[in-house]
Amino acid sequence: MSVEKITQNALKALLYEVVTNPKPGLVDPVDVGSHPDMNVYLFINSSLSLENYFRQAAKIGADFTGQDLRQMFEQLRQAGIEAEKAMFKTTHNINTHKGAIFSLGLFGCASSYCENNNQGEFEVIQQMTKGLVKHDLGKRNETAGEKQFLQYGKGGVRAEAEAGYPLVRDVALPFLAQTEGDLNVRLLDTLMKIVSAIEDSNLIKRAGNIEVVSWAHNQAKKYLALGGYGTQPGKQFMLELNRIFKEKNYSLGGSADLLIITIFMALQREII
Repeated sequence: MSVEKITQNALKALLYEVVTNPKPGLVDPVDVGSHPDMNVYLFINSSLSLENYFRQAAKIGADFTGQDLRQMFEQLRQAGIEAEKAMFKTTHNINTHKGAIFSLGLFGCASSYCENNNQGEFEVIQQMTKGLVKHDLGKRNETAGEKQFLQYGKGGVRAEAEAGYPLVRDVALPFLAQTEGDLNVRLLDTLMKIVSAIEDSNLIKRAGNIEVVSWAHNQAKKYLALGGYGTQPGKQFMLELNRIFKEKNYSLGGSADLLIITIFMALQREII
């Protein structure tokens, strides 16, 4: 698969995620959820501002010939820093896609690397991010991720990357592969499958406690047990959940990021 195709699939993944609705507390075309400073147009602009970055990420993966994949990750990180600047310039300093710059950049780079090397994306990402939690966390406490690591011992997205994104590999992608029907329903149900298993750092930050995680798990499991968005009871439940999320100012930013990379991998593997 060409660098261009990987770039297109990365952009599609961002755009598919934002138009999926109704997502509890998240921005979609119908609703801004718990994000009054954002809207769907901002997300579209932000996505397009990252096109060059995804092309760069894929090129880094295509061109890398070294043995230590952490060096490939370092190159990607430098490109990611510039991508964040481009995003913030486009969004007037609103953080729309910082998490996706990290995760989707990793997947674009790894996918491209895998084209020339007989390995899978998930294992390549593990090799790229080896030692990342230890390297990045526990020293400072500036970002939400750093604070949560010190407070709750949770490694967040870095730990997820270092483990090779098991939630995407073992839960979300197989789940999406066996869903059928309307793409909006399939992606919405996959989001809630992710919510049923993730410790969402964005949700923990918004709630100010870790107990919110088991509540969110239970809500997502109830929704899936009702048959998901393709059923009337599932639909009603989701609309009510959306209302609760907005009332409590909860958001599922971590889950949205994992949905984005699940969509990307599904596009790469022609599952959707």
